[in-house]
Amino acid sequence: MQYANTAIGSPRGSRVADVVIVGGGSAGAVMASRLSERIHRSVVLLEAGPTYPAWSYPHVIASSDTVGGDAAHDWGFQSDAGHIGHPVNTIRGKVLGGSSAVNGAVAIRARPQDFANWNLPGWRYEEMLPAFKRLERRDAGCAKLHGHDGPLPVRQLTCSETTPMQQAFINAALENGFRLIDDFDGSDAHGVGPYPMNIVNGVRVNTGMAYLGDRVRARDNLRIRCCVLVDKVLFDNGHAVGVRLADGEDVHAREVILCAGTYGSAAILLRSGIGARADLEALSIPQIADLPVGQRLKDHPFYYNAYAARPERIGRQSPVIGAKLWTHSSTARAGDLDLHITATHLFAHDQSPTGVGFVLAVALTRPESIGSLRLASRDPNVPPRIDLNFLAEPIDRARLLEGVKLARRIGRTAPLSTLIETELAPGPTAQSDEQIFASITATLDTYHHPTSTAPMGPAGDSHAVVDPEGRVHGLEGLRVVDASIFPDAISVATNVTTIATAEHIAERYYD
Repeated sequence: MQYANTAIGSPRGSRVADVVIVGGGSAGAVMASRLSERIHRSVVLLEAGPTYPAWSYPHVIASSDTVGGDAAHDWGFQSDAGHIGHPVNTIRGKVLGGSSAVNGAVAIRARPQDFANWNLPGWRYEEMLPAFKRLERRDAGCAKLHGHDGPLPVRQLTCSETTPMQQAFINAALENGFRLIDDFDGSDAHGVGPYPMNIVNGVRVNTGMAYLGDRVRARDNLRIRCCVLVDKVLFDNGHAVGVRLADGEDVHAREVILCAGTYGSAAILLRSGIGARADLEALSIPQIADLPVGQRLKDHPFYYNAYAARPERIGRQSPVIGAKLWTHSSTARAGDLDLHITATHLFAHDQSPTGVGFVLAVALTRPESIGSLRLASRDPNVPPRIDLNFLAEPIDRARLLEGVKLARRIGRTAPLSTLIETELAPGPTAQSDEQIFASITATLDTYHHPTSTAPMGPAGDSHAVVDPEGRVHGLEGLRVVDASIFPDAISVATNVTTIATAEHIAERYYD
């Protein structure tokens, strides 16, 4: 471990917060809410995007049938072309609530096997269960497994509440030998069923609503600042003493907690001089700590098995996301569920010759391929370079291909097949593995679940950036709390586990 000293003290007489939190998304909103419960602790939350009254977000953010937000609430990141040969838009929410404000509102936890794969003290599923229960206000489910009075409302959809297409998908999967799942957080999630969702009356409940309601925002010891971009962390003799904003303003605090997300937190660390020496020297950034920031990026590759639907049979199309099959490939590790197939109406209908279509979206959720994040510039306004490195490992290519073949088989099975006019992608002429894989490569997207650019691990772990409490190795007064600290990808959407990660660390936080 190597670090240098950057002496930047607090101006005499200036107010110093106890904690400054950077980013008000899935983790940052939780940390701000929980840490400000102690009235003696002063907390400043810095959010790069706009804020809105808790239940008055604009329709493009609030509507559960609109996924991905718009340009005004997105960071505008895009990946390098990478192994698949074309860039991918990497949508990240830029608003109080972060990506929880623009996602699919799926409320499923990481599996016990995911935490076993991490092999990290203090992070077994049994140790995380109280955090999962603490965050949710579930409408059903046993008290041993679920919470019923937490901030985040979670409602389990029933089959009758899904769309006719999603019901047909469930029944077609059952015809293919899969079992019906009534709770994907239960002991056995291998099967098909409706999603649990954090949606209330068509409104996607993001963490800016759930954790930062009007009463929380009114706390005297909590200050929320919006539309402020953080450049870097400030240090004095190896101790974080605040952050510098892009406009040059310094915000001082006794502790800094980065919750800017897998891309944002890693970029701030690198601009602060925490990273590999060669990369920092290339941009004339003085090194503070030699840590492997940005070197273990993981995300879920995502393929659209698309269909033109019969307009007279498709029926209603809300909720746009409603059901999934969670299964494993033939080469999955023991206990892993590494394939998702989601039945969704998120489809550009003008691409269908019938004027309407749908997608069986296939994701590989336990990828082996490792990507990276690097700085393109010292300027915080310049997006980082993101290389997702999708399908670089042959085993990833084989498993995703297996998932696409399974999706096509379900698409050919009644009752789902009765809703289909024709397959659009990969298309009926794609029969060989080579033809199918050519379509996969040409149109591959991301599931928007990036993790692991600042992984947790014990001191001495060559991959670790932070310890199991989120504290950056070799430095004082600096933590990272968001999906960037996951040691590896989890086999499901990341939002609920990111919230639980913040709950878990906040519960063990001490002054």
